[in-house]
Amino acid sequence: MHDHTTCGPRRIGILTSGGDCPGLNAVIRGAVKSAHRLGYECIGFMRGYEGLLPPVGYMPLTPQNTSGILHLGGTILGSTNKGRFSATVGINQRRSLDPSLLDAAAQTLRQLGLRGLICVGGDGSLNIAQQLYEYGLPIVGVPKTIDNDLSATAYTFGFDSAVACATDALDRLHTTAAAHERVMVLEVMGRHTGWIALHAGIAGGGDVILIPEIPWRFEHVCQKVLQRENEGKRFTLIVVAEGATLPDGSLICREQQAGQVRLGGIGHVVAQEIETRLQRETRCVVLGHLQRGGPPTTFDRVLATQYGAHAVGLVHQGRFGQMICFQPPHISSVPICEAISRLRTVDPASAAVQAARALGISFGDGPATAIPQGEALLTAPQDAALPPTNALTASLAADSLSAATQT
Repeated sequence: MHDHTTCGPRRIGILTSGGDCPGLNAVIRGAVKSAHRLGYECIGFMRGYEGLLPPVGYMPLTPQNTSGILHLGGTILGSTNKGRFSATVGINQRRSLDPSLLDAAAQTLRQLGLRGLICVGGDGSLNIAQQLYEYGLPIVGVPKTIDNDLSATAYTFGFDSAVACATDALDRLHTTAAAHERVMVLEVMGRHTGWIALHAGIAGGGDVILIPEIPWRFEHVCQKVLQRENEGKRFTLIVVAEGATLPDGSLICREQQAGQVRLGGIGHVVAQEIETRLQRETRCVVLGHLQRGGPPTTFDRVLATQYGAHAVGLVHQGRFGQMICFQPPHISSVPICEAISRLRTVDPASAAVQAARALGISFGDGPATAIPQGEALLTAPQDAALPPTNALTASLAADSLSAATQT
């Protein structure tokens, strides 16, 4: 075990790990400016946790060289979700890190005299942070994922920006779908949860939303298309999360790397099935990494800045093993181990889902009404129902974020 809290220079480290997303630079800037006011030096490790290992890669971070990065996407420190520190091989499947890696990381922190290390990442990256903390290192976590699937926090930064991207795509698809009287399927990210699909589907005027938390059937999706036609609306917008399972319970995967399945392709399957069953012209668009790129939204800039400032506050107070979280309207913290213990999924009975249903949006889990007389659906074998998901509830929109914090 190594104690870094009472000796050495006043210096704080920060790294960004896992998939990139808008807001990472805002966290870095918020942490650096806050640390500087408290008299700390800051260094940033390059390419996530890999920067902790020989040959150690890091750069000094100052208010000067982090000026002007608030609005930039990506991360000036670089990131990776591969390499020697990979600790996630699938949902609820963790890989313990080699003790030699932990010892090398500890030696780096000791040699650089770090009072604390701020680790910015999602579920897998925070699992690594927890293992580093259990090894005795002074770790503070910051939640980052566009999927918004970390428990103990209402929102992760990057999520709002991803939703804005998906909503813009739906706005654009709406006009071309209407012009050509087509069914348009938009596949968005969301490995195990449907937060992006749900929020973008509501904000972008989607007609069908398919998410992992709600079992659905092709018959019901097709019925919704026919219902809209009966109402004189000869186009339909369908939003599907990449992690939504098919009615038989299977997932559509592109490939598997280092034990981690890469999802994707369900949008094309849905589009093909609709075209086959209804003989309607159907197109699929997969947003993919467009959702990770570009500048952060105003909401994400404010949230990420607060996360960075409060993370420095935890280091300053010696409160290690904690993850910053947003519990509207407050920023607080929880043990990292609690934050990564379970996924935060969409509650099928949540206010957002209820509001969507009230608007007539279909989740593919029940028959639509007003089906045209004489329109027969092409039948298929009975779709198997998926088991219900226990989930946490969340508001459709957060309250305004609090003012800049005093550390």
